[in-house]
Amino acid sequence: MQTQDCPLCQDSGGELVWQSALYRVIVVDEAGYPGFCRVVLNQHVAEMTDLPPEQRTAIMNAVWAVEEGLRAELQPHKINLASLGNMVPHLHWHVIPRWQDDRHFPAPIWAAPAREPITRKPDLARLKAALASRLLMLETFTKE
Repeated sequence: MQTQDCPLCQDSGGELVWQSALYRVIVVDEAGYPGFCRVVLNQHVAEMTDLPPEQRTAIMNAVWAVEEGLRAELQPHKINLASLGNMVPHLHWHVIPRWQDDRHFPAPIWAAPAREPITRKPDLARLKAALASRLLMLETFTKE
C-alpha cells in the first residue's frame, strides 16, 4: 500500500543502487557523508514488527550486506545503523559510514556539528557496483 503524503512512497529517496520486490537500496546525497545509504521497504509499512518474520530477515540481511560493502570499499572507522521514521513513518534503515574526523563524530549525524566537514570523494560508480554485487549474491543465495 502506498500513500500520497509519504515521500518514500512517491520517490526513490536517493540514487538507486538495487531494487528487489521487497526493498530498494539508495545512496543518499548527504554532504560530508559519502556512501550514506538507505535500505527502504517498497511497501508503506511503519515498523519491522508489521512484517512477517521472513521479510524482517530479508531486510536485515540487506542492511548487513550494505554495511559489509561500505566497510570494504570505504574503510570507515565505524558504521551507524538507524531506523527512526519519526518524520517519515515508512520503514527504512540508514546505513551511515562514519570517520573520526567527520563533522559530527562521535555524536550522531543529526546532532550539532562539532567541526567543519572533511571532503571525501569515493568513486560512486565503483561503490554502487560493489553494493549491487553483494545484494545480488544475497538475493541469489536466499532463493536457493
